[in-house]
Amino acid sequence: MNPAWALLRLASPQLPIGGYSYSQGLEMAVEQATVNDPPSARRWIGDQLLLNLARFEAPLLLAHCRAAADADWAQLLQLSQEHRASRETRELHQESRQMGYSLQQLLNGLPELDAPARAFLAQIAEPHLALGWALAARAWRISPQDALAAWLWSWLENQLAVLMKTLPLGQQAAQRLTSELLPLLQQAQHDASSLDPEHYGSAAFGLSLACMAHERQYSRLFRS
Repeated sequence: MNPAWALLRLASPQLPIGGYSYSQGLEMAVEQATVNDPPSARRWIGDQLLLNLARFEAPLLLAHCRAAADADWAQLLQLSQEHRASRETRELHQESRQMGYSLQQLLNGLPELDAPARAFLAQIAEPHLALGWALAARAWRISPQDALAAWLWSWLENQLAVLMKTLPLGQQAAQRLTSELLPLLQQAQHDASSLDPEHYGSAAFGLSLACMAHERQYSRLFRS
């Protein structure tokens, strides 16, 4: 079987976990005019990639995928607990929990998930997104690096979809922005892959403030 099919399946917005419901604070950034045109959108997304995701979210997700691939269940449980504790706002916690729950339901219905992974998943009362993503990658025999690339692409595609609905940003402008951001996506994967676990961490104050403000936004399209 062509391995690209599994990778495309994991990265696809059609994966039924509800990622399209979330903006991760970007909707509030648009509301506050922090993001108001393609250059400011590129700056917001680029900063997110290199100053936040590449320093914490991405390397932690990669560690999840490696532990799942190696069937290191004790390590995977520890990483899962660390990820859950790192959610800085109510919205970010709910997003990770709800998408993780959706992935759990999906995985439980798939024949590809092997018995050890299925038994591990059954022990987790509240799985989160990174854990579910890692187990999906194991089920579909996707390498940790490819699973990380799929997650980064999925995140970027969703951010661009948010901009198309909120700025609004046209499709051609979104594609031009994609071309500008792809080198940063590659850089984020490289940085995340080479980061020592002792140095995991970011201080995304702007993101946290945007997410907290979004919780009280009067009219909104997205859940976070």
